[in-house]
Amino acid sequence: MALAGASIIYGAGMIESGVTFDCAQLVMDNEFAQMIKFVVNGIEIDDERLMVDEIHKVGAFGDFLSLDSTYRHMREQSQPKLIDRRVRDEWQGDGATDLYTRSLAKAREILEHHVPEPLDADIVKEMRAFVLKADQERGVG
Repeated sequence: MALAGASIIYGAGMIESGVTFDCAQLVMDNEFAQMIKFVVNGIEIDDERLMVDEIHKVGAFGDFLSLDSTYRHMREQSQPKLIDRRVRDEWQGDGATDLYTRSLAKAREILEHHVPEPLDADIVKEMRAFVLKADQERGVG
């Protein structure tokens, strides 16, 4: 949908048709949204990144992944932090945790340690005035 032009993400962290909110699901949805944003922003294509000459030299069954040109650009690709793309033996050696378990640990870490940057005093004042005006217009408070 994002590639077709949709630009709204709705329901992050929601499960059970929005009846329940799950912090681990929110963390997972955030990672998915970052990956979608990466794809929508496009991938730069040029002769250096296509590596046609290098791949031709290496051949159909050669190892082009070890070439300097591959290494130079490999970090430009999507870099998820929670999705584990390692080989099974490494994943199992590190405890074989699933995505939900890793996401829940990350959510707890954020809740325990995140310190938000304070809003500028002028912005806080403007927000309070906006809410006060809306309350007055609706006879609230």
